[in-house]
Amino acid sequence: MSVKNITVTGMTCNHCAMSVREEIEELAGVTGVQVDVESGRVQITSDADLDDAAVTAAVVEAGYQLA
Repeated sequence: MSVKNITVTGMTCNHCAMSVREEIEELAGVTGVQVDVESGRVQITSDADLDDAAVTAAVVEAGYQLA
């Protein structure tokens, strides 16, 4: 199992967190996503290491950016 921590900017509410969570959960191998709106921290657990570009693309698709 792998754990990746990222920081996402621009999230202000639970709907924002849900959008980010849903996009990241679609990535192959992701087993869990925890989002803290206040800090912008997102913890992603997966079966294997995730491609940074794929994670970035998922966050951008949700309408946000990495810090």
